[in-house]
Amino acid sequence: MRSSVSNNNVRTILLVGASRGLGHAMAAEFLKRGWNIIGTVRGTARTELHDLADEHNGRVEIASLDITQPDEIEALHGRLSGRSVDMLFVNAGTANNNREETIAQVSTEEFVRVMITNALSPMRVIEGLQGLVPSDGLIGVMSSGQGSISNNEKGGHEVYRGTKAALNMHMRSYAARHAEDPRALVLMAPGWIRTALGGPKAPFSLEETVPKIVSTLLSHQGKPGLQYVDREGKTVPW
Repeated sequence: MRSSVSNNNVRTILLVGASRGLGHAMAAEFLKRGWNIIGTVRGTARTELHDLADEHNGRVEIASLDITQPDEIEALHGRLSGRSVDMLFVNAGTANNNREETIAQVSTEEFVRVMITNALSPMRVIEGLQGLVPSDGLIGVMSSGQGSISNNEKGGHEVYRGTKAALNMHMRSYAARHAEDPRALVLMAPGWIRTALGGPKAPFSLEETVPKIVSTLLSHQGKPGLQYVDREGKTVPW
């Protein structure tokens, strides 16, 4: 880990997948709102999050984590043992290389890769790190409006849609198992945003969307139970 979040009176978010794009922009926005950041990156290369840490001395910790490796999740929990975070948010995710291929066309290897990254691994992170979040905290995951079964009237992006629908179902199961848990649970559907994942044709910029995403997450603090919402705070149909 790099840097040290030292002010115990300031709220802290553990942001999983914060090296670039949407995750990095969320980290910057939380910093603007007075939060400290523990952000994870994959590997040891320098990232945009490192630049953010240099600009905000003492307010950003950087931890290495590949969410597809259970031993790295366990190791991160060990490094953070005895601490608490006000919010745990899993942003890390991916898409298949050919996003227009149908479910019948995708290779088994590619399907497994995307499903493990988008559905299985975020839940492993939540199960492994949930103990860091106090009873008045929030646990969130970056889902997608494309994970909505009810809203799927045009098809397309079949592999990605399926992994996000699976993620949503697994979070429903997690919420059911923790029905008495007072913590807020949020599945966030951020919309189509111009990032490496969203691509250049996406209609919305990070500057337009990220403040709304952060505001919606903050508005759900202290509200127990699972909500599937978009960046405006509107409920997304399952």
